[in-house]
Amino acid sequence: MARKLIAFDEDTIGKLTQLGRDRMATLQELADEAFADLLRKHGIPIDLKDALRKSAAGPNVLSDNALSGLAKSRGAKKRDRKATP
Repeated sequence: MARKLIAFDEDTIGKLTQLGRDRMATLQELADEAFADLLRKHGIPIDLKDALRKSAAGPNVLSDNALSGLAKSRGAKKRDRKATP
């Protein structure tokens, strides 16, 4: 396991400490959950099982986040085409 030093301001560390107490979780568990959510958001597999699932799904399968971003960008392109005479 790699160790990295992350600095937090006093207010943030206080809120994280309180959240840990409320959820009966350590700061490490909160960080693990946050980083796993960040990786998932960007479509990066977080473990072997997730990587295999993505691999078996094939390259044409997009995540929900990717699909919503694609729909937004296509909508913007359509608006741009309509505005151009």
